[in-house]
Amino acid sequence: MITSIELGDFLAHTNTKLEFEDGVTVFVGENGAGKSSIIDAITFALFGQHTRKSNRGLIKRGSNQGFSKINFAINGKQFEAVRKIDSKGTLAAKFAEVVENDRIEIAAGERKQFGESMSHEVEKVIGLDFEKLKIASIVQQGQLNAIIDAKPKEFKELLNAIIGIDKLDIASEAMKTVNKEFREKIRDDLGYDDTHIEILSRDLEKYQNEITESKPRRDELQTIQTSLQKEVEELRKKIEIETPKIDKINQLESRKKELQTYAREAISEIQEEIKENERKIRDCEGCFEDASLREDLESKMKKVEEAINDTVTKIQENTNQTTSLKEKLSLASKLQLKDNKCPVCDSNVDKLNPLFQEEHIRQEILELQNQITSKEKERETYEQKRKEFSEKLQRSRDAETTLRAYSIKSKEELTEIQKNTEIKKEKLPSTVNGNLEEIATIDSHAKIIFDGISKLEIETKGFDEEEFANLKKEVNEKQLGLSQIDQEMGAILEKITKSEEQIDVIAKTIDELKIVKDYVINLNEIQTNIFSRNGPVATSLRSWALNTISAKASEYLTLLNTKIQRILLSEKARDISITCYSKKEVLELESLSGGEKVSVALALRLGMASLLGASNLNLMILDEPTTHLDAERKKSLVGVLSQLSDISNSDTRMQFLIITHDAEIFEDSTVEQIYKFESSEEGSKVIAL
Repeated sequence: MITSIELGDFLAHTNTKLEFEDGVTVFVGENGAGKSSIIDAITFALFGQHTRKSNRGLIKRGSNQGFSKINFAINGKQFEAVRKIDSKGTLAAKFAEVVENDRIEIAAGERKQFGESMSHEVEKVIGLDFEKLKIASIVQQGQLNAIIDAKPKEFKELLNAIIGIDKLDIASEAMKTVNKEFREKIRDDLGYDDTHIEILSRDLEKYQNEITESKPRRDELQTIQTSLQKEVEELRKKIEIETPKIDKINQLESRKKELQTYAREAISEIQEEIKENERKIRDCEGCFEDASLREDLESKMKKVEEAINDTVTKIQENTNQTTSLKEKLSLASKLQLKDNKCPVCDSNVDKLNPLFQEEHIRQEILELQNQITSKEKERETYEQKRKEFSEKLQRSRDAETTLRAYSIKSKEELTEIQKNTEIKKEKLPSTVNGNLEEIATIDSHAKIIFDGISKLEIETKGFDEEEFANLKKEVNEKQLGLSQIDQEMGAILEKITKSEEQIDVIAKTIDELKIVKDYVINLNEIQTNIFSRNGPVATSLRSWALNTISAKASEYLTLLNTKIQRILLSEKARDISITCYSKKEVLELESLSGGEKVSVALALRLGMASLLGASNLNLMILDEPTTHLDAERKKSLVGVLSQLSDISNSDTRMQFLIITHDAEIFEDSTVEQIYKFESSEEGSKVIAL
C-alpha cells in the first residue's frame, strides 16, 4: 500500500505531498490540474518509467531539477523510493527500508554494469516489474469496462499480455534468431546447413554414379596399359641391344675419318720427309769429295797467303825505296858541282857521290819500278790462286757444314737414306679416300686404327639403321599411346579419388546435418509448442490463467451484492469468452446492469492483478474510470468501489486510487479520502476534502 507521495518541481507540481490510507482515495479536478501526474510520479519513483517524451520533460517548467518520492508498506515493512532529475538529464535514485525513521539503503542508481539496479530491487520487493504493474494495477482512461466490452480476440490479446504470453512472440523471434544464427554457424563451419541435405544427397548420388561409371573404363584402361607397357618394355630391350651398335657405327665412321685424317697427315709428313730426304741427298751429293779436299786446300791456301804476303812486302819495300830515291832525286837536282866545289860545304870535290847523282838515282828508280811491276803481276797470280783455293775451300767447308747439318757421317748412311726414301715413295698411297687396308700400311699407328675399324665392322655387322629408326618410331608411338592412356587413367583415378573424397566429406556432412536437422526440428518444435502463442504451452498457460482469474474473480463477486455467483473464462478456437452464472442460470453479458458490468469488470481486473502478484502492493489505480459511462453506471461504479475497499485479500485492505473529474459521484458515497486538484500560476494545488 502506498502511504505517501511527495513531488517537488515535478511536472505541474511545485511542492505536493499526499498521505494515503487503505481503501479508496479519489483525485478530483479539471483536466490539466495534475491528477494523472501522480501515476507518472509513482512509476518514475519506482522504476524510472513514465509517459512523457523525455526525462527532462518531468521537470516543472522554470525549474532546474525535480523529484518524486513514494513511501509504501508491504507485509508490515515500510519502504521509500525517490528519484531526482536535473536539467542536464542526470538521474539520481535511492531505495531504502524505513525502520523507526532511519533509512537503510537497499540500492542507489541504475549502475547495472556494476551489478547495481534500484529498479531490480524494487521489483523483488513488490513482486512486479513496470510492465506488469501497468497491466495489474493501472487501468488507463476508458479501459475499465473494456475488459468485458472488448471483442473476444482483443480480450485474448489482453490476457496474453497479462500472463506474459505476448513475450512468447519475443521468445519466438529470439528462437528464430537462434535458429538462424545456428544455421549460419553451421554454414560457417560446414559450408552448408540442414536445408542442403537434399542437395548434398543428390551430389552424393552424383559422385557415386561417377565412380560406378568410371570404374569399368579404369579397368579397361588398366588392361590396355599393362599390354602397352609390356610391348614397350620388349621394344626397349631390343633398342637397348641395338643402341650400342649406333654408338659403334658412329665410332666406326669416326675411326674411318680418324684414319683418313691421320693418313692424310701421315702421308703429308712422309711426303715432306721424302722431300726433305731428297733435298738432303741432293744437298749432300759430292759433299764427301769436297770435304776430303779441305786439309790440302787449307795447306795450299796457307802457302799462297804467305807468297802474297811476301810479294806485298817486296812491293812495299820497293815502293818505299822509290819514294826515297825520288826525294833524293829532288835533292840531287839541287846539288850541282860548281867549279868542282861542294854546294853544301864549298869543298873541292872531283865528283858527286853516286847517291846524289841524278842519273844514277833515276836508273835505280826505274829498276825498282820494274821490280814493283813484276811483283804486282806475281801478286795477281797468287791472288788468283788464293781466290781459286778459297772457293774450293769454302765448298769443302760448306760440304762439311751440310753433312753436319743433316747429321750424315758417311756415304753409306746417305746411300741408306736414299734407299729408304725410294721404298717410302713406292709404298706411299696415292690417295686417302681409297682402300683403308692400303692406307693402314702407312705406319703402325695407322695399322692400330685400322684394326679398331675392322673390329667395329665385325661388331656392327648386320645392323640396319632404317630398321632401328622404325623400331624407335614404333616405341615412341606406343609410348605416346601409353602416355595418353596414363593421362586418361590419371584423370579417371583423380575423378574417382575426388569423388571418393567428396563422398566421404558429403557423407560426414550429411550425418552431421542430420543431427543438425534433428536439433533444428527440436528448436522448431520448441518454438511451435512452447513459444508460439497458440501452442500447447501458451494454451495450457491461458487455460491455467483463465481458471485462476475465473476463480479469483468469482471470489470477489461473492463478496459483492450481485446476482452473479460465478464467472467463467474459457478459450474457444482463437477467442476468449466470458460467461456469468447466477445460482440458477447462465447470464449473458448483454443482460447485466451497468453496476453488474462494473462489478464483473473490477472482479476480472482484481483477478488479473492477483494472478500477477499485485497482492504484495494491494494497489489499483483507475484513471478516469467514469469516461463514457452514463450516470447510472457511474453510481454503480462508486458503489462497487466502496464495497471492494472493504475486501481484504491479506492483512491489508485493497487500496484504490481513483482519478476523475466527476467529483459529484462521490458526494453520497462512503469514500472518505478525496483530494481536489486545482491549477494555479505556482503549479498544481492539492486540497483534502
